[in-house]
Parts: sequence; structure tokens; C-alpha cells
Amino acid sequence: MSKLRVGVVFGGTGEENFVSVRSAQQVAMSLDPSKYEPVWIGITKSGAWRLCDGPDPGWEQRGGRPAMLCPDRTIKGLLVLGHGTYHVIGLDVVLPVVHGTLGEDGALQGLFELAGIPYAGCGVASSALCMDKSLTYAIAASAGIATPVYRTVESGTRPEVGGLTYPVFVKPARSGSSFGVSKVQRKEDLLPAVQHARAYDTKVLIEEAVTGSEVGCAIVGNGSDLTMGEIDRIVLTQGFFRIHQEPKPESGSENSRIIVPADISKHSRARVRETATAIYRAVGCKGLARVDMFLKEDGTVVLNEVNTLPGLTSYSRYPRMMAAAGLTLAEVLDQVLALAMGGEDL
Repeated sequence: MSKLRVGVVFGGTGEENFVSVRSAQQVAMSLDPSKYEPVWIGITKSGAWRLCDGPDPGWEQRGGRPAMLCPDRTIKGLLVLGHGTYHVIGLDVVLPVVHGTLGEDGALQGLFELAGIPYAGCGVASSALCMDKSLTYAIAASAGIATPVYRTVESGTRPEVGGLTYPVFVKPARSGSSFGVSKVQRKEDLLPAVQHARAYDTKVLIEEAVTGSEVGCAIVGNGSDLTMGEIDRIVLTQGFFRIHQEPKPESGSENSRIIVPADISKHSRARVRETATAIYRAVGCKGLARVDMFLKEDGTVVLNEVNTLPGLTSYSRYPRMMAAAGLTLAEVLDQVLALAMGGEDL
């Protein structure tokens, strides 16, 4: 049987570039070489696309051949540029590993759609929807799912808590890995927090602080056929979860630890999974996603956010939850790529 040629896109121009590279490094160690022929496509911080040997340290400095995904659906591949010439590398499927802006927000997925190449993970609409937390809340609330009470601060608007009580969380509407997030304890700190968030997005949310345990659910699958990892729980000593901003995240976090499987009751575990499933379907996810929620003392499960391209690093929550349920990253990638190819057994 011939190998499946997989275009693995990683890097990106956003603040999560380094997280993407580390995720791609785990993918490189997990893709079965007997099944797949990976074609590594790195996007530099400046936005240049490069055909490279892989996401090893220093890949961006070493350059690589200029390349671009061709939007011509009759080509279905990568155009690799030379000295006044080009050649085509055909791709069977694309595995995007670009987190955050211009990777997880539907932009990259739209390019795959134009190119007519199957790709792993969520589509254009669900990617864009889940990237904007206020839109995610609106859809989830319409499906009867509890969400935080929040206020939207548009560009040029003076921030007001509008009836919320301190402390509140200020965050960019469209960013990930806790970049630009602040916990605000008093009114005089609100404007600086909003200005900090605006460094990442012009649209900013002010949210109530939900009292409860922060839990997550890793999901792979489509429609009614979903596989879930073990539920995890984040234990915080202060602030908020920000492991991707730690200087050495592989060694853990200064203010948090993750318990997986979560130390919650069987009833609560079932409720969290039920809610995660409802959210996943309501926002139109497919392939894979991580649904983050709060579990309150009264058993209410409140949506936090949906990550349509969750981190796959050695310290990321998604692969750890799957591993606790007996699924290696290699097995998860097999499932995700099979789904992208229309459910064919890989």
C-alpha cells in the first residue's frame, strides 16, 4: 500500500508560533513512517512559506525553499519555487498544526478549501466561530449551555464592567494560550488590562470570574462517533493557567498543575462529558478539539472556550488526556487523518 503524503503546516505569524513548532515536533515523532510521507511546510514569523526538512530547532534560520499551497484545485499541491522555475509536490491531505491567529481562525482552512485538498480538523465556519469567544458563547447559550457573563469592548470604546463585580477577567476575543489575559481586581486596573489585551486583538471581552474547577475534555471524531480522553482538572495557586508562557513549560508551571484523570465524582465526570459533547456539536466541530469548561460546586458546567487546534506539545493538555484514556498521539493522528480522508482506514 502506498504511503499517504501529508502536508504538515506549522509555525505562523501569530503569538503562538513557538507553541506550533513544539506541537509539530511531537507530530514528527508520532507520525507512522510506514503509513505517511510527511511534507514539512513551515510558516515563518514574517509570513514566508518554506519547504523544510522538519520542525527541528533552528529550522527558520536555515531557511528552506520558498513554497506555497496552490489555490488552483486542478493542481492539489504545493508549488515549490526555484530560480525562475517551479515544481509541484502533490498532497493527499493537509495536517495543520498552526495555533491561534491565521491558523486556528478559519483563514488557513479557507485556503485548503480553495486548493481542494482534504485537511484535518475543523472547517472554516467552526474554526472562525470558536476563535471568537463572544460568538462561541452566543451559539453555546442558544443551545442551552451555561456561559460566563461578559461585556464586549470594541475598538475606541471606553471599558466598563457594566454590572459585573470584581474580580473580572479581561481577554482578547480572538487569541489563545492565555496571551493578553489579565485578572483585574479593581476599577483603576481595568483600562491598562484592556490596553494589554488590545495588543492581541481589537475586540476585548470583560468576563465575570466563574467560581469553580477548571476542567477540560479532549475529543476526536465527527458527528455521533466521538472518542474522548480522560477529563482533566487544573489546580491553580494564583492567577490563571498560562503554561505556554512559562520560560520552561516542559518542567511545569509556576502557578498550576494538571490532574488527569480529574479528581471529580463519576456523576460530575459524566456531566462534563455530556456538556463537552453538546458544545462540540453546537459549534460544528469535526476532527478534533479541546473543550475547556468550569465545574461549579452545584454541578453546573460553564463553557470557557473551544480550542479547534489544541496544543500537541509534550506538556499540552490534549495529548495527556488522550494518553490517560489509552490513546497515543500516533493513534489520534491516525484517526484525525482518516476522518479528513473521508473515514478511510489508514
